[in-house]
Amino acid sequence: MTPMKCPEDTPQAFQSSWNTHDMPALGALFHEDASLVNRFGHYVRGVDAIVKLHFWSRLTAGAAHPAGPHAVDRLILAVLTRQAGAWRIKALENVTLTNPRTGETVLREHSSF
Repeated sequence: MTPMKCPEDTPQAFQSSWNTHDMPALGALFHEDASLVNRFGHYVRGVDAIVKLHFWSRLTAGAAHPAGPHAVDRLILAVLTRQAGAWRIKALENVTLTNPRTGETVLREHSSF
């Protein structure tokens, strides 16, 4: 697990645990009573519910996807608090960037990942 010594460590810690499918490490990033809203608007509360929701979530954007190969950019908003000397996520919202008029996916011009 990538430790979060300051709030700026959150993106790397989240990305590392997510990309390696390390659900215990992902869960350790959150306070026990944290809440999460996923990109489909589904709300859950508590680390166990957050890990369970992420464990069963899958995004396939290759040739096997019904829409074919494509890119999806998402914006993550996280609220962190420091308790007992450790930074952890208290609330997180993960949304897909779309044009509100058309519903069309919006991609950032200069993606770093």
